[in-house]
Amino acid sequence: MAKNKSDFAGQTDDQLGENLGLLKREQFNLRFQAATNQLEKPSRVREVRKDIARIKTQQAQRNAAAGK
Repeated sequence: MAKNKSDFAGQTDDQLGENLGLLKREQFNLRFQAATNQLEKPSRVREVRKDIARIKTQQAQRNAAAGK
C-alpha cells in the first residue's frame, strides 16, 4: 500500500484524514505484533510510518496554502 506523494495529492481533505486514521491504526497493530514477535513483514512498519508522514506533509501544505 506504499504510495508516493502524487497519490495523496489527488485526495480530498476528508480522504486524507480517513487514510491517516487507518494508517495510525495499522501502525498501532504492527507495534504490538513486533512486541510479541509475530511481525511477518518488518518492512511494513517503515512503509506505514512514511505514508503517515506523507499525509501529514500534504495536510500541512494545504493548510499553509489556505492561510490557516
